[in-house]
Amino acid sequence: MTDPFCGLLIEKLPNLRRYALSLCRSGDQADDLVQTTVERALKARASFDPASRIEAWLFRILRNAWIDIVRKNRVRGQELEHDQAPEIADTTGHQGDARLMVSSVMAAVDLLPDGQREVLLLVSVEGLSYAEVAEILDVPKGTIMSRLCRARNALAGKMGLSSD
Repeated sequence: MTDPFCGLLIEKLPNLRRYALSLCRSGDQADDLVQTTVERALKARASFDPASRIEAWLFRILRNAWIDIVRKNRVRGQELEHDQAPEIADTTGHQGDARLMVSSVMAAVDLLPDGQREVLLLVSVEGLSYAEVAEILDVPKGTIMSRLCRARNALAGKMGLSSD
């Protein structure tokens, strides 16, 4: 019989990796960050409240692990990787247009300040509530709403859309 906690943890791995990628922007680093998150979650599983959403708890662990990495890199210096965007195979059809649009949106999202990008992805992609994101980032709910508004307006501006 499998452990229900482990089952939940495994189910959330794609969400964790997506969030990790949004933070560190490197596939290898994201994988390491997810691994660290899973290790910490397993060690701290007794502190998880089953009445709460596991996503918020896991994202908080992941973010704290990321902060630890950033602090460590400030001391020793950061290693940079050059990530290249995938080539678009067909730019004449709708599928190519959709890929180009997604690529453009992701490039614009990457240009957002870290706080705005993080809030935008947690609310819009991961579907977390403002309260859950506020808990994960350890900031007031109003700050989340403000960052999200600024992120959406900045993204609209970068995409050439009206932010009205």
